[in-house]
Amino acid sequence: MSIAVERLGPQETALVAARIAEAFVDLEVTSWLVPDPSKREAVLAGDFEILVGHAMRHGMVHATADRSGVAVWFPSVGEPPPPPEEYDARLAAACGEWTDRFRHLDELFEANHPHPDHHHMAFLAVQPGRQGQGIGSALMRHHHAWLDANAMPAYLEASSPRSRDLYARHGYRAGEPFRVPDGTPFWPMWRDPVTH
Repeated sequence: MSIAVERLGPQETALVAARIAEAFVDLEVTSWLVPDPSKREAVLAGDFEILVGHAMRHGMVHATADRSGVAVWFPSVGEPPPPPEEYDARLAAACGEWTDRFRHLDELFEANHPHPDHHHMAFLAVQPGRQGQGIGSALMRHHHAWLDANAMPAYLEASSPRSRDLYARHGYRAGEPFRVPDGTPFWPMWRDPVTH
């Protein structure tokens, strides 16, 4: 069964952010980011809305036709784009008392980000009830086809052993993990393009 994938426009920014927040709410790292489970999903959605909006302007946002899965990519080629407009103020408004934790995570990601040209998959998220049905794989294959045709590597940060193993099946190699202050790991992963 083939899963249709399409590129989204800015009018779907909030939907994409909500889908990522819903999929990420039970990750180990998000319980460190937002320790209060009653506020976690809303805070995550507010943060992701800033980043998804930025990707709508400077990257690519893909989704399955039914919006059960979304992928957010940033080309990391040549000059980096400017940061999201009024990022510090918007981050503080979205994340409140936990803003410093989100800033710390931004700094960790930046410190571990590779320098060669690549596309960065910032988010891959599938609705909780639909995980394990090939939706994330279909979203990856869609963009990997372009990356392979253009000899462009890819990079991502895996936030759980389960996602790390999924990405490994799609050709990503894991590096040494880096960790947030409570010890929760992220695995930096790199994929070389497949040439035919």
